[in-house]
Amino acid sequence: MSRRLADAAARAQVSEATVSRVLNGKPGVSAATRERVLTALDVLGYERPVKLRGERARLVGLVLPELQNPIFPALAEVLGANLAQQGLTPVLCTQTAGGVTESEYVDLLLEQQVAGVVFAGGAYAQRDADHAHYDRLAGRNLPVVLINAAIDLPFPRVVCDDADAMEQAAEHLLALGHERIGLVLGPRDHVPSERKLAAFQAVCERSGVPFDEDLVVRSLYSLQSGQASAARLIEQGATGIVCASDPLALGAVRAVRRARLSTPGDVSVVGYDDSAFMAFADPPLTTIRQPIEAMGRAAVDFLVSQIDGTLGPVDELLFEGELVVRRTTGPASQRAKS
Repeated sequence: MSRRLADAAARAQVSEATVSRVLNGKPGVSAATRERVLTALDVLGYERPVKLRGERARLVGLVLPELQNPIFPALAEVLGANLAQQGLTPVLCTQTAGGVTESEYVDLLLEQQVAGVVFAGGAYAQRDADHAHYDRLAGRNLPVVLINAAIDLPFPRVVCDDADAMEQAAEHLLALGHERIGLVLGPRDHVPSERKLAAFQAVCERSGVPFDEDLVVRSLYSLQSGQASAARLIEQGATGIVCASDPLALGAVRAVRRARLSTPGDVSVVGYDDSAFMAFADPPLTTIRQPIEAMGRAAVDFLVSQIDGTLGPVDELLFEGELVVRRTTGPASQRAKS
């Protein structure tokens, strides 16, 4: 009992005496504090006293692949705020190397009897990954929403249109005179990367620019991987590079500098997300802005509609990204013509 008091007090950021008053139904505790303590008990997996069990607090799992890419903390903030407006409490589940897996998080969330789960990036975006935990969720008829492109699963999806985003980026570079355009994408079985590549090939075909498979590099989603991938593209003579994330693009800018070249004087770089501080990078990054505010609201609306049993047939809701032109893109240089 003493451990339960201490754990719940730490989680709810109140005193153990306050937790004790809530558990014993004593007066002197505000409704907001009481709800915070009860939610803390639910999150920690402690049973409420019989007289307080009633309707379990409505918890929602937010499963994110990482927090190093600034787009994910920003998305979590949007989702959390919209969930709170609906009387739902987010439970953040972040994967780390060697830590709890996505599948294990699903098991933990099911044990906590969550009202639903929102995934923002995960195994559902890779065709060759293990998807058994999604089958468990579907088998329980638990409300689930996926953010961004996925394999065929029975859950609604809120997606930034990868094909349209790639078209905007590629056409921007082509208009600047670039013909040797390289791509830094995710793994071959990564659905958003598949869509980006297909869109790029279509743009090349329409524009009469030869598509060069050697200018497509598969990468992990990190600054270091972006740097290594961009270095290969620079060696292949790329004068423009389109990256599948902002961290990859920042790595590409570093690779250009390491090659004793300049951005955008010698090599132009385009990112994807417009995550925090990209306007303050050196130079400020040209990128595709994901409308995370609108996407976050739509994801929560879909989840609440499932919880309430009012959601009609939904497959995939597409949102358009926006090309934000800053100072990492410019006209193709003399290097492109040599």
